[in-house]
Amino acid sequence: MSDLFIQGIVVFVLAAFVGFEVISKVPPTLHTPLMSGANAISGITIVGAVTAAALDKGNAAVVLGFLAVAFATINVVGGFLVTDRMLEMFKKKPGGGK
Repeated sequence: MSDLFIQGIVVFVLAAFVGFEVISKVPPTLHTPLMSGANAISGITIVGAVTAAALDKGNAAVVLGFLAVAFATINVVGGFLVTDRMLEMFKKKPGGGK
């Protein structure tokens, strides 16, 4: 294995560990609003994935680019749906009822 591959794996594992530790410290009342807003950042992933797929550096790049676009799109749509559902809880109901 190349040194660059091993370095990439080490960075990935460390990032996963740090991400898990940071997210596990967020109180449950803040988790949903923070994550639904953060999911919208996946739009940047979509742009990068489209760019990677468009480079046409082989079949693997195209397939991985397509998968990245599909998963990031699901993430963006899910984030907006969760945010919309959460904001519905704070709207006043017609008729003054609770």
